[in-house]
Amino acid sequence: MPDISLTMLVVLCLAAAAAGWIDAVVGGGGLLLLPAMLLGLPHVPAAHILGTNKAVAIVGTSGAAVTYLRKAPVEVRTAVRIGLAALAGSMTGAFFAAGISSETLRPVIMVVLLGVAAFVLLRPSFGGTRAGGPVTRARTVTAIVLVGGGIGFYDGLFGPGTGTFLVLALTAVLHLDLVTASATAKIVNVCTNGGALAMFAYQGTVLWQLAALMAVFNLAGGMAGARMALRKGSEFVRGVLLVVVFSLIAKLAFDQWTA
Repeated sequence: MPDISLTMLVVLCLAAAAAGWIDAVVGGGGLLLLPAMLLGLPHVPAAHILGTNKAVAIVGTSGAAVTYLRKAPVEVRTAVRIGLAALAGSMTGAFFAAGISSETLRPVIMVVLLGVAAFVLLRPSFGGTRAGGPVTRARTVTAIVLVGGGIGFYDGLFGPGTGTFLVLALTAVLHLDLVTASATAKIVNVCTNGGALAMFAYQGTVLWQLAALMAVFNLAGGMAGARMALRKGSEFVRGVLLVVVFSLIAKLAFDQWTA
C-alpha cells in the first residue's frame, strides 16, 4: 500500500462510503470516488487508481445487488444476460478507445445528458411505476443488445455516467420503475466490474490492501443506499438521478473547459 497519511486514509474511506451510497441509488459513484483517489494519491499511477477503484466498487455493488434482490422484483436471468452483453461491449469499446478523442465525445455526451435531464423533468411519471403485463421477448432482446452491448461499449470507450445511463435505459426499454431499474443495473455492474477487475488484477494494477479497507466502507454505503431507495421509492431515486445527471454535466463541462 502506498504511503498515505491517516487523514487522507479517512477521507478516502468516507469518499468510498458516499460513492457506494450514490452508486446503489442511481449509479455514478465513480464521479466522486475516482477524483478523490486521483487527488488523494497524486503519486500513484492512473492504472493503479482505476484498478483499485474497480476492486472497491465491485464489493459495494455486490452488496447493493444482494440488498435489492431481497425486496425488489428483479428478473435475475435477464439482468445477467444484459451484464454479459455489457461485458463484451465494454471490451470492444476499450479496443477502439485509443482511436477516439475524449475531447470530441464530451460535448456529445453533455448534449445527451441535457436531453435526459429535460425528459425526466418534463415527465414526472417516468419510472414511477412499472408498466403492466410481462416484458415481451423483443424488448428483452433490445435490452440485451442495446442496453447491455451499447452502454457496455460506451463504458469501455469513455465511461462517465455508465451506471446512470443503465438505470435510464432499463426504465425506458423494459418499462421498469426506477427502483427495480437500479436493482437490475447493480447486477449488470457486478458483471462488468468483475471483467474489468480480472483484467486489472492480471496486469498487477490493484492496490489490494487499500482496496480492502475502502471496500468495507463502500459496502456499507452501498447497502445503506439500496435500503433507502427501497424504503423511499421511485420519487426519491428520481431526485437523486437528476442531481447525479447535472453533476455529470458539470464535470464534463469542466473537463472540456480545462482540456
